[in-house]
Amino acid sequence: MDFGLVLQTDPPASRVISLMKRAERNGFTHGWTFDSAVLWQEPFVIYSQILANTTTLKVGPMVTNPGTRTWEVTASTFATLNDMFGNRTVCGIGRGDSAMRVAGRRPNTLARLGDAIEVIRDLAEGREAEVDGQRMRLSWVRDGRLPVWMAAYGPKALALTGRKADGFILQLADPFLTEWMVKAVRNAAAEAGRDPDSVTICVAAPAYVGDDLAHAREQCRWFGGMVGNHVADLVSRYGEHSGMVPEELTEYIKGREGYDYSHHGRAGNPSTDFVPDEIVDRFCLLGPPEAHIEKLRALRDLGVDQFAVYDMHDAQETTIDAYGAEIIPALGD
Repeated sequence: MDFGLVLQTDPPASRVISLMKRAERNGFTHGWTFDSAVLWQEPFVIYSQILANTTTLKVGPMVTNPGTRTWEVTASTFATLNDMFGNRTVCGIGRGDSAMRVAGRRPNTLARLGDAIEVIRDLAEGREAEVDGQRMRLSWVRDGRLPVWMAAYGPKALALTGRKADGFILQLADPFLTEWMVKAVRNAAAEAGRDPDSVTICVAAPAYVGDDLAHAREQCRWFGGMVGNHVADLVSRYGEHSGMVPEELTEYIKGREGYDYSHHGRAGNPSTDFVPDEIVDRFCLLGPPEAHIEKLRALRDLGVDQFAVYDMHDAQETTIDAYGAEIIPALGD
């Protein structure tokens, strides 16, 4: 199992770079960041410095979207980083939640997202593609490689992931829901004539190592609110008891009252008081190292290839070091 570190690009960027260097020293293989231009600093500028200050770490957004940048710009940016540092990027992509809504725009449609996945990958790898009716190719790309991993929750998005994406990003670490969603992605891949096992599975969630569970829950409760924001979209689209989305995912958002993006992805988010302890425990990895190892082994047995640690709390260095010392080595068996 691979391990990734997920950060927000809060200033100073030097701290983001320092934490990514620390992650690589501790055995993490991927460094991810949020991508929302209004809320945080521009990640692609920071990626260049992360890559320059690490040796093998792969970097990318968790996640970008097809709406805030034109597709040829996104592809060219990835391709430039790959040319400079040797194909060490991954394009995590989704419909666009915070990046689009904060700018007053609606998230992209799945149809647009599906087209973008193919175009961005083709252009970044040197193939011709069509953007807004114009055929184009980045003629300077040589031996480019850009895996595109899609973030998804709902049935149509999971099916699209299986049909078109190189990887699946699931932003929660509940084994029951992971099994349900991984199966949906792999079934869609098989129906599209693809090898289901060729789709890389990445589970991303907060991890907090320590014995004080009450404190850990408060530091990670924001995550249930962030996931609930996506779930609310699914409920509005499919209905609360449609059978299209597991009730284990939808039940807890009944007490949700709006969402404030100024606290998006941050400990102490006041928009997440509705999230019960049970959901925090199910969606996140909390407790001593042994508890993390047990849950990660269960996820690995479900086909998860990478666990990406959301490290937005008050114990960033401690979590990275604990994973490097005790948890990552235990998952190498």
